[in-house]
Amino acid sequence: MSLELQSCSDGELAALTIGGRQAAFAEIMHRHQSAIFRLVRGLVGNAEEALDLTQDCFVSAFSHLRKYDGARPLRAWLSRIAINKCRDWRRRQRVRQLFIFSAATSDDEIEQVPDDAPSAHASAASKMELEQLSTAIAALPSSLREVLLLRTVEGLSQSEAASALSISGKAVETRLYRARVRLAEILADI
Repeated sequence: MSLELQSCSDGELAALTIGGRQAAFAEIMHRHQSAIFRLVRGLVGNAEEALDLTQDCFVSAFSHLRKYDGARPLRAWLSRIAINKCRDWRRRQRVRQLFIFSAATSDDEIEQVPDDAPSAHASAASKMELEQLSTAIAALPSSLREVLLLRTVEGLSQSEAASALSISGKAVETRLYRARVRLAEILADI
């Protein structure tokens, strides 16, 4: 990366990319790929799928960069794209599961579906706690899980999270409160 591009704002990098400077988009990816991957990984729960979806997110961002408002935070805009990609992925997964279960004709076939529960042989207490937390977060409704991940894991401000989710700041505050309450309930039951 050139030092010149590293000193540019996200809005300037977007403008340079639109102007044909490919290295500017590489800098955008360099700045935001880890955060977007963490968000996607938290939403889908699978690192391999998250990698693919993160790549899809940046491909989509590149092709729609003209729609980005340079005055707004780029990370919130990228997060919005990532959330939409995850929602689409989840819908496709539900359809696939429907076909898998519809095609199963016996109880034996249904029992062969892999169980994604945490391993019973997890030896470290911290690993078990992390697995329990991941399971609990995955059990949250998507509207609560998205807000929780954006605000607490990714550290987006309330207004950035609101922008990413296309909801009001008050709705972010309310959903975050509900997510934390529900998460505590789920963890108490585990």
